[in-house]
Amino acid sequence: MLRDNQGYALSDGPSAPAAPASQPAPLVQPWPTAGAIGAEERGLLQSGDGIYVVDAHGRQLIDGPAGMWCVNVGHRNAALADAMRDQAMALSYNSPWYTTSQPSDALAEALAARAPGDLNHVFFTTGGSSAVETALRLMQFANNVRGRTEKKLMVSRQGGYHGSTYLAASLNGRPRDQDWMDGAGSLVRKLTSPDPFRRPAGMSMAAFEDFLVEEFRALIAAEGADRIGAFVAEPIQASGGVIVPPEGYLKRMRALCAENDILFIADEVVTAFGRLGSIFASQDVFGVEPDMITFAKGVTSGYFPLGGVMVSARFFEVLRQSNHPDAMFAHGLTYSSHPIGCAVALKNLELLEGGILDHVNAVSDHFQQSLKRLEALPLVGEVRGKGLMACVECVADRVSNNPLTLDLEVGKRIDAHCHELGLLVRPLINMCVMSPPLTITREQIDEMADILYRGIAMTMDDLVREGLWKG
Repeated sequence: MLRDNQGYALSDGPSAPAAPASQPAPLVQPWPTAGAIGAEERGLLQSGDGIYVVDAHGRQLIDGPAGMWCVNVGHRNAALADAMRDQAMALSYNSPWYTTSQPSDALAEALAARAPGDLNHVFFTTGGSSAVETALRLMQFANNVRGRTEKKLMVSRQGGYHGSTYLAASLNGRPRDQDWMDGAGSLVRKLTSPDPFRRPAGMSMAAFEDFLVEEFRALIAAEGADRIGAFVAEPIQASGGVIVPPEGYLKRMRALCAENDILFIADEVVTAFGRLGSIFASQDVFGVEPDMITFAKGVTSGYFPLGGVMVSARFFEVLRQSNHPDAMFAHGLTYSSHPIGCAVALKNLELLEGGILDHVNAVSDHFQQSLKRLEALPLVGEVRGKGLMACVECVADRVSNNPLTLDLEVGKRIDAHCHELGLLVRPLINMCVMSPPLTITREQIDEMADILYRGIAMTMDDLVREGLWKG
């Protein structure tokens, strides 16, 4: 079994302990534990403005994760609010089964003009999970129509996250995501996460990249290219800890897919719409032209639920020329191509290209450098990132093969301290992910990094004082 540079097995870890139940609450929120479901209340936010949110106690907090990677143009943006209202007053809804709307038609044309290569078709969905689900179902449908009914295996990576719907969730490779949930596991094969920080001790970056590519090549040989339908990958693994792969990795994986007639699906739910300084990052940032791109989140800056799949023209041309012209792609969503969501996305695109993308590219280096100095703290193992997304990975237990218990404690404490100091953190166990609104200034970046530095330092003091960590 491949192990990382601290001896940890590169595989899923044990389940986290259930949180104690509190008082019953009517609202059931995402990802509850069995011991707290239906009896859990989470921190209340009452307002937001720009890069800030205000909690129930009136504290102003920097929105470190931008909601969930999505509030790209910031909170309380009047232009998006006006676009929402104006479209609702013009046409609030239309059924995509037999009509279309002007905003959805215009958005499709706008995205086709900005997507790489011949990805000039789009199927709109309601979010990232349904976008990935749609891409996978398109793959299955196409192979059925073409008589390749065995070509259905889906390849993803450990550490990846692709959604909560059935097929999308089956791709997930984060520890504990599937411990208690059913999925289409027989259709999925998972490769090693392209995480340089966790590569085996003594292995060079070049050798690690070679290992990752050869692992995929070996899988294709073992399973047969005629059985593998798609490789699905986030250009940067977001919820897995902002994993930036080795430089040539994505290009080489793309080439393997092309050689073996395997669809390369880039999951850009996080990396698209400005997070890395481009509308789509696959080609602009990584030099890769996928067969499909899934997107959501930043397409409306989180103001309205919308997602979609960009699909290559050649993919649809093959379907149109098949021997089964009456085969039905029996898949759709009531809120596909929602006119309000598409109107918001058009205005959001205008804002991004009206200066925000330039701003991201101007401040990204400062953002990365400001957080990089946190590596001076003994608790911090690595700071990594690209554009306006970064991860501060804390490593409290560098000896044990099961560091989860202490890591959970670390993340919760950093979050609590930062909240008191004025920063909203979304701890992923031991990892603090920073992906603020793209409008953040250099001064605000420094403030955010300073608060996170202090929060980690205070956590270190707690752990030493309580005998949980020796420093």
